[in-house]
Amino acid sequence: MSKILIINAHHPYPFAEGRLNASLVQRASEQLQANGHQTRIVEVDKGWDVEQELANHQWADAILLQTPVNWMGVPWVFKKYMDEVYTAGMGGALCNGDGRTEAAPKANYGAGGTLNGKRYMLSLTFNAPEEAFDDPQEYLFQGKGVDDLLFPMHMNFRFFGMTPLDTFACFDVMKNAQVENDFVRFQQHLDTQFPTV
Repeated sequence: MSKILIINAHHPYPFAEGRLNASLVQRASEQLQANGHQTRIVEVDKGWDVEQELANHQWADAILLQTPVNWMGVPWVFKKYMDEVYTAGMGGALCNGDGRTEAAPKANYGAGGTLNGKRYMLSLTFNAPEEAFDDPQEYLFQGKGVDDLLFPMHMNFRFFGMTPLDTFACFDVMKNAQVENDFVRFQQHLDTQFPTV
């Protein structure tokens, strides 16, 4: 049995209430539990206790971050969560500083993680269509993929010594949503990344 912390990073707006992200969180928790895993859910928009969040990260074998992509990154409320929780974890709960030593102050930046052996998965919702990615002819992303766009998020988890699972994404959720198909794909993705124990 593995222990999975599910973080819902959504912050509601009148045009994006968060129903899809909340549904994905609920479905993930139910499916993972049915597959023999333990889950805890954190909804960052409801606030947090820093020490409890550090304990949640230490408890978990894996973290599933469920987030919309707003202006090419995570919502501001999750950035605040990271600034408070992740900074508080630099004393050893998540990492030992930035990994450098006085003897070698220019080497090994970011190699101080203490969550080695733990995994993480990004689950993302986009207004952008899937076709906007991985195509050099497309104007905005210039051939870059989803994981290229979320590179800073990947580096945050790598900073703690964690390893990635495959990213999941729902595309075009505001103008051409395919929710039922997304739910089927999500179920299949979770079964692959977190097999039944």
